[in-house]
Amino acid sequence: MGDTLLSIAMLGAIALLIGSVMVFRRGDRKHGLLMLIAALVLFANVAIWMVPVNP
Repeated sequence: MGDTLLSIAMLGAIALLIGSVMVFRRGDRKHGLLMLIAALVLFANVAIWMVPVNP
């Protein structure tokens, strides 16, 4: 179940990244920047969850 959630988070981050580029090109820089930050936060969350933990 955890792998599925991480995969969905990565797909969402990629979609946000592509969407932010499209919004930047239309000229709405504020929303594009917010979408880019949201994508970076999702990437960071996935990276944190993928770090192995030694018990």
